[in-house]
Amino acid sequence: MKPLRLSSKNKKIAGVCGAFAESFDLDPTLVRIVWVGCVVFGGFGLLAYLICWLVIPKED
Repeated sequence: MKPLRLSSKNKKIAGVCGAFAESFDLDPTLVRIVWVGCVVFGGFGLLAYLICWLVIPKED
């Protein structure tokens, strides 16, 4: 498992989904779909995304 860093190459908004995809060796599109599902159906996804954006360091 790689360290969690905001992605610069798999970036759409802030690179959070790309960071999780690269860290866990997953497809970034799959991570984005799951994250949108959490936003729509769970309600906690947007807050979690914003917190991750602020807490996860940028990729060098």
